Amino acid sequence: MSDDFCAHLDTIQKVSPGSKGCEECLALGWEWFHLRLCRACGHVGCCDQSRGKHATRHFHRSKHPIIEGYDPPEGWGWCYVEEVMFDLGKNVTPQLGPIPRYY
Repeated sequence: MSDDFCAHLDTIQKVSPGSKGCEECLALGWEWFHLRLCRACGHVGCCDQSRGKHATRHFHRSKHPIIEGYDPPEGWGWCYVEEVMFDLGKNVTPQLGPIPRYY
């Protein structure tokens, strides 16, 4: 992980996860590999290894730049704009859990 400069760290909010899995995959009955949590609004989406790539789709729709690895909280963040990964330290979002595993 890199602690490279990211101009979007000030957009990180304390959020409440919107669901116990990828919101769109749950609605579609799809499986996912890993979950990502939007740190601007709490949207829970699936990673780019998943069929729907819903976390990235959420970024393109919303322009919310920062996600957190969220199954369970993994302690890292990713900025879509700067394309940089960073350590969230203690600033992780508690899991709603238990989150179903679908891979």
